[in-house]
This record gives sequence, C-alpha cells and structure tokens, in this order.
Amino acid sequence: MPQLVNLTKIGTRVKIDLDKVQDRISGNLIEKISSDPKATVIDYKMTDGGGVGVVLKLADGTKNWFFENEIGRS
Repeated sequence: MPQLVNLTKIGTRVKIDLDKVQDRISGNLIEKISSDPKATVIDYKMTDGGGVGVVLKLADGTKNWFFENEIGRS
C-alpha cells in the first residue's frame, strides 16, 4: 500500500540545511546557500527512488531541487 507523504506546500518559505546537502551539491551552490539559506517551494520533483523532492527558488532566482529532509521551516 502506498505511503502518504506530507509535502511542504508550494509557496512556503523554507531554510536549506547546508550540513545535509553540501556533500552532493556544487561549490557554487554551496556559496549561494551559505550567503542566504532561505528559499521558496515552487514545485515538486519525483526522485529516482520513488520519493518526492521539492523544487526551491533561491534568493538570486535560481531553481534547484532538494529532498524534504534537507529543508526546514524558515
């Protein structure tokens, strides 16, 4: 039976946990998140493992996706 997923709602402001993402993202993105870790949820993304991630819009306007466990409420 499929599990229900409690996704962060689109439009929610969140804070990216740099400690949880720095081993999988580029140095350029690490710098952007270090200067301002807050972002807005703009969409969802299916992951290879069948899970769902969130697409975030960063302060500079760039968009990147993250797993739900890599973000928190800002």
